[in-house]
Amino acid sequence: MDLAMLRHGFNYSQDGQGNRMVIHLQGCNLHCPWCSNPEGISLQGTIMESNLPIPSHICPFGGVDKGRLNRAICSTCQDRPCLTHPDSVGVKLSCHRVTLEALLAECEQARPLYFDKGGVTLSGGEPTLQFDAVKALLQGLHHLAINTAMETNGFHPLLSELFTTVDQLIIDCKHTDAAKHSSVTGDTNQRTLQNLALAFAQHPNLLVRTPLVHGFNDDDAALEGFLDFYRHQDTRHANFEFLRYHELGVIKWKQCGMDYTMHNADVPEETRLKFEGAFRANGYKVVRT
Repeated sequence: MDLAMLRHGFNYSQDGQGNRMVIHLQGCNLHCPWCSNPEGISLQGTIMESNLPIPSHICPFGGVDKGRLNRAICSTCQDRPCLTHPDSVGVKLSCHRVTLEALLAECEQARPLYFDKGGVTLSGGEPTLQFDAVKALLQGLHHLAINTAMETNGFHPLLSELFTTVDQLIIDCKHTDAAKHSSVTGDTNQRTLQNLALAFAQHPNLLVRTPLVHGFNDDDAALEGFLDFYRHQDTRHANFEFLRYHELGVIKWKQCGMDYTMHNADVPEETRLKFEGAFRANGYKVVRT
């Protein structure tokens, strides 16, 4: 069994408690226009361009035009010969395959680095898109007594099967309005809200994150929608965090040949403080990681 992995590296406290190896997995069911990892959306991986001119002869289908990829041609290509051509420069695939055994061995070798109650965090993309392999990976980490965390958008219908092997569960809740969520992200939020309700009831260490994006979920109606949903949940074991919109992934959209369509999406700090204050006033624990 293997996984398609974007990359992995270490981060402190932002992806779970302590110092953690963060494994970004390929593939996501959503197409959020503000995504900071757009190269991770396609489950098959995305060809990324650098600033180097691409030799035209590495593509037998005429997919290189003036040193850049013609994405219309790339989208119909199955074999991607440009990636294996000996003269290939300026292009790379966003992910690579790694065996479960090799990844577990690397996680075990990094054990001395998991200080301050750290461990391994699975992120994406959306990690549960590779559900069977992720389940086996989490079980393997649990068997090795390595602390686990997972960042997910909560869409997978079998998410609750992973609860016992995820020490900290981090779920994005972008909006409670189904139509608004679907029109912007490309998929429904129904399963996310259902899994959130299960996580509130069953998981002992839950962090709910909401990225605040102007024009999408930063107004009073969105705030009241969040509060109304959470009023019906058992939130005693949950923390809440609000993240302001940022443009850290813009360059990667260009490298992927994708249009970045976000404009005037910045959210001032006053808006985040307003959301945080409203949550605290309703008895919820708000954190910043």
